[in-house]
Amino acid sequence: MALSTANSFSPSLSSKHASKQPELYTWFRSPNAIALKSPPLAPASIELKRNGGFVLGQYKVNCRIYASSAAPMMDQTVSKAPTIVEVDLGQRSYPIYIGSGLLDHPDLLQKHVQGKKVLVVTNNTVAPLYLDKVTDALTRGNPNVSVENVILPDGENYKNMDTLMKVFDKAIESRLDRRCTFVALGGGVIGDMCGYAAASYLRGVNFIQIPTTVMAQVDSSVGGKTGINHRLGKNLIGAFYQPQCVLVDTDTLNTLPDRELASGLAEVIKYGLIRDAEFFEWQEQNMHKLMARDPRAFAYAIKRSCENKAEVVSLDEKESGLRATLNLGHTFGHAIETGFGYGQWLHGEAVAAGMVMAVDMSYRLGWIDDSIVKRVHNILQQAKLPTAPPDTMTVEMFKSIMAVDKKVADGLLRLILLKATPQFVLGHCAMYFDGQPTILNSATMSSQSEFISFMVKSRYQAVIYMG
Repeated sequence: MALSTANSFSPSLSSKHASKQPELYTWFRSPNAIALKSPPLAPASIELKRNGGFVLGQYKVNCRIYASSAAPMMDQTVSKAPTIVEVDLGQRSYPIYIGSGLLDHPDLLQKHVQGKKVLVVTNNTVAPLYLDKVTDALTRGNPNVSVENVILPDGENYKNMDTLMKVFDKAIESRLDRRCTFVALGGGVIGDMCGYAAASYLRGVNFIQIPTTVMAQVDSSVGGKTGINHRLGKNLIGAFYQPQCVLVDTDTLNTLPDRELASGLAEVIKYGLIRDAEFFEWQEQNMHKLMARDPRAFAYAIKRSCENKAEVVSLDEKESGLRATLNLGHTFGHAIETGFGYGQWLHGEAVAAGMVMAVDMSYRLGWIDDSIVKRVHNILQQAKLPTAPPDTMTVEMFKSIMAVDKKVADGLLRLILLKATPQFVLGHCAMYFDGQPTILNSATMSSQSEFISFMVKSRYQAVIYMG
């Protein structure tokens, strides 16, 4: 079918099957004409809605539009105006603002502040860099707003109940009421803890995310997952609680250490592997630019990642199915973080090693070929990320920690693995359930490789297909 517009733009439409609902992807290839191609979906009529979606007969079709030249990639021009990605959750929808210098635009923050009191939650690394700027953005031309702050110690090993209590102590001492707003200023640890504090304080107050690391900007600040760690497992205590907005000032990456930057790229790579093959191919061609902190490349990578995350969250906010696919490598990775010690490896480093383990298992099951295994290894090496777990992680440690992973359902361990289809080599995955968790006896297994081999040979069943 064809569609024409007054401006005569020209996209082509390709389908993607990452969820039960059909998804349409529109690529602008030239400024002179427009052509939309769809898969054979029965209804013939398409209505383009203001929120970027189509209504196609009885089906809701999610649509994202990207600009590109010869290859199916987008325009990487850095604009002064923020890019806005919407997380569509009905009345609880919220924007993700992405751009350079956004902390210098106080209106973006102030319009999402309710009440007259704000608590900024940050850490002792980020506070000297950005606390004053954020405080100014919250109060400039707005003298009725008072801002308090609590500065926490930096690191995953402080993501616990004792540290969380410091946030509550400050809120209570400052007599913050239910119309106050919490602001998370920092990386994933701060965002998770501040969000959980906001969900719990007075049974729920508003909060805003201002992520300052790649990891937080492309993943953890979006979608409302909040919480803290327990000594027996990562993120076992928490809540789904959405922010009022997410403000991504890409300039904050200028102060990010190289190791933290690389860690965040693990989540970027994940999106390409599980649902966005074109994005993965772009990464293969542009990883050197990301490692060199090219602002245009990073602006695109953040935007594309947020679009992927926002779309999944909009369809499955509380991880009843589709959202679980975002956990590629995370079950293994969380076991590494817990077993090796919180903070010893960064989250993205553990996830990178976990993705290699998941890809290895996918290959042994015959779901992907060895070319995908090699491509995953290559891109992780380009990003200077680990491709194997620490030597100290034994099979018994993996088994015992994974048994209490929060993705276990009815006693069954769930893993997200890659699964190629006849049409798509990359960008699809399956949820794999362990059908016999009690037979995982590691007495005769001496390596992670043997553990993966044993899991493949065990009675596993793919009960939810996400391809």
